[in-house]
Amino acid sequence: MTPHVQLTGWKRGEPDHALLTREWLVTNSIGGYATGTIAGVATRRYHGLLVAALPVPFGRTVMLNHLEECIVFPSASGEKTSCLSGDEPSAGALRFPDLGLLDEFRLEHGLPVWRFASHDLHLTKRLLMSHLQNTTILSYHLDAASKPVRLQFRPSVHFRSHEWDVSTPLGHPYSFEIDGTKLTIAEEGGAHPLRLEVRGGEALFHPEPGLVPELLYRLEKSRGYGHSGTLWTPGTISVALEPGATVTVIASTEPWDVVEASSLEHAMAAEEQRRDRLLTLANVDEQAQPLLADLVLAADQFVIVPETRRAETAKLRAAGDEPCTVIAGYHWFTDWGRDTMISLEGLTIATGRIREAGSILRTFASYVRDGLIPNLFPEGKSEGVYYTADATMWFFHAVHRYVQTSGDRETLRLLLPELHDIIDHHLRGTRFGIGVDPSDGLLRQGAEGYALTWMDARVDGWVVTPRRGKAVEINALFYNALMLLEGWTRSSGDIARADVLRQHADRARTSFNERFWYEEGGYLYDIVDGEDGNDDPALRPNQIFSISLDHPILERSRWNRVTGVVRDELLTPVGLRSLARSHPDYKKNYDGDLRTRDAAYHQGTVWSWLIGPFIDAWLKVNPTDREGAREMLRGLVNHLGEAGIGSISEVFDAEEPYTPRGCIAQAWGVAELLRCERMVG
Repeated sequence: MTPHVQLTGWKRGEPDHALLTREWLVTNSIGGYATGTIAGVATRRYHGLLVAALPVPFGRTVMLNHLEECIVFPSASGEKTSCLSGDEPSAGALRFPDLGLLDEFRLEHGLPVWRFASHDLHLTKRLLMSHLQNTTILSYHLDAASKPVRLQFRPSVHFRSHEWDVSTPLGHPYSFEIDGTKLTIAEEGGAHPLRLEVRGGEALFHPEPGLVPELLYRLEKSRGYGHSGTLWTPGTISVALEPGATVTVIASTEPWDVVEASSLEHAMAAEEQRRDRLLTLANVDEQAQPLLADLVLAADQFVIVPETRRAETAKLRAAGDEPCTVIAGYHWFTDWGRDTMISLEGLTIATGRIREAGSILRTFASYVRDGLIPNLFPEGKSEGVYYTADATMWFFHAVHRYVQTSGDRETLRLLLPELHDIIDHHLRGTRFGIGVDPSDGLLRQGAEGYALTWMDARVDGWVVTPRRGKAVEINALFYNALMLLEGWTRSSGDIARADVLRQHADRARTSFNERFWYEEGGYLYDIVDGEDGNDDPALRPNQIFSISLDHPILERSRWNRVTGVVRDELLTPVGLRSLARSHPDYKKNYDGDLRTRDAAYHQGTVWSWLIGPFIDAWLKVNPTDREGAREMLRGLVNHLGEAGIGSISEVFDAEEPYTPRGCIAQAWGVAELLRCERMVG
C-alpha cells in the first residue's frame, strides 16, 4: 500500500529557524527513542539517534548522540562535500544542513523522511526503530543522480543518562573494534557497548579517534542548564552509493546476532505492517480519516512494555500477564500513575487496544501500596514513589471506561478487592495527609514539602501550588470513585457494602455543594479549608471535573454558570489556562530557567489535556453543540505541524501566539485530542 503521508514538517522556502524549533520523535515501545531537530542539530540533552532503554540501574541512556552525514560529489576540479545534517559548535557558527539540498521533511506513516534534491541529485533519508529493540535504522536511497556519489559518516558518542547535563565529563576512555563493516564502541567499565553497522556498499572505515569540538545545546542554555559538551568519535566511515541503491546505518545495543537477523527490507516491512495493524485495530481508514490516523500513530509512542524494570515485569509475566504502562511525555517523563490513568481511554480504548488497556490496569494494581497507586517511577529505579492524591482516584475512572468498553468482568472481579481496600484507606486516612474529614465527608490532602495534586510544581524545596486542604477536583474524583465502586459492589451482590458506599457518596456530594460554591464569582472555590483555614477563590480549571466525570458531584443547576466562566476566562485555542488572568499570581509566559518556569507552570500556563474534560462538560450543558466542540479542537489539530511534528505539546504560553512549551509529545494531550475527535467527529 502507499504509505500515509501524515504531514509536512518543513519544505524548501520556509524559514530556516523552523529547522531548529521543529522536532521529530520515533520510539521503540520499551521506553527508548530517537529524536532530534529537522536540521540534525542537537539543541537538547535528550537529542540522539539512539536513546536506549536499558535495565535498572541505567535507565534511558544516550548511546549515539550525533551522526555527521555528508555527501561527496566528484567533480572535474576535485570533490565537493555537502552536509545532510548540522551541528552547532560552542565556538563557531551554526552549521545547517546544505539548504541547497534539503528539500522537505515529512512523516510517512508516522516515521520521519528527509528529501534532498538538486538539479543532478535526489536522495531520500528515512529513520525507524525496531519494535521492542534498542535499535535505530537509518537508510539513504539515491533516487536519481547524474553519477555515483560517496556518503561519509562520523558517529559521535557520550554514553550518559538522557537526564544528565551535557557538560558532564566523558569519564572513562572509549575504545572501538572493527570487524569488516561492523564497528563496536565501548566505554571502559561500561556494560552496554554501541554496535554500528553499515550495509549496502563497500564501507571503508577511517580511524580518527578523538574529541569532537565542544558543541552548544541552545535549548539547554535557554532553560538555565549546562549547555556545552564534548563528544568522542572513532573516525569516519565512507561508502560509495550508486543511483538506485541504498545504504543503511544500524545503531544498536542489542547483541550482534540480533542486529544481523533483520535486513532493512524486513525491518521496514515489519514496522509498516505493525502500524497498519494499529490502524486496523482502531478501525481507522487512513485515506478517509487522516487526522485520526495521525493521532493513532502518535498515541502508539506512549504505550510501552517497561523493560527497564525487568525484575518487576518478570513477576507479572510469571503470573501470566503481560506488563504494560504509559510514558507520560517525551523526552524526560517516565511512567506516571496520574497521566497513565487520564490517558488510558484515549491511548488504548479509543484506538481499539483493549488488551493493552487491561494490562496497564493490572500492572498498576500490582503496585498499590497503602491505598495509593504510584505517582511515578523515577528514571533508573524499580520502586515507584507515591506522593499523589488524585492518581488513585483516576484509577477508578480508567477501570470504569475499560470495563464499559471491553465487558471484561473478570478483570473487574480481580480488581474489586483492591478497589475496596483503596477506599477503606482513604476513609481511614493514609499517607501524606490524605483522608476523609469525618466532619463533612470530604477528602482532604496535604503534607509539608509535597504537591499532591496534578498542579505539582516543586523546585529547590519550594512547592509552588501546594493546594493543601480539600481540593475541588480531588473531591469530584472521590465522589466519582465512590459511585462507581457502589455500582460494581451492588452488581456483585454485596448490597450492604454498596449501601455504605452510597452513604459516603451522598454525604460528600451534599457537603461539596454546600462548601465549594463561590457565589460572588459564580464558580467553585479551588480549595476549601486550606492550610490557612480559608477557602481559595482562585479561578482555575480544576472545577470542570465536578461536571465532566461520569458521576458529576456538582448539582445540575450550576453547570451552566461554571462552564460559562471557564469558557470566558480560561479557554484558549490550545487548551485551558491554569489560572485566570485577573489573579495576581498569573504568569503569561512559561519560559526561562527552571525556577522561573515552575513559577508559571500552573499559574496561567495553558495545558493541552484540559480541553478533553472541558468538552465533556460543555456537551453535557450543550448536547447539540458538536460543531462548537469540534471548533474548540482546531487549534490543537493545527499544532500537529509545529514543535513535535505529529504530536501534542505538554503546555503553551497563556497568551497569543500560544507558543508551545514543555514536552514536545505529551501522552494526555494526544489522548484527549484523539478521544474528543472520536466523540465529536
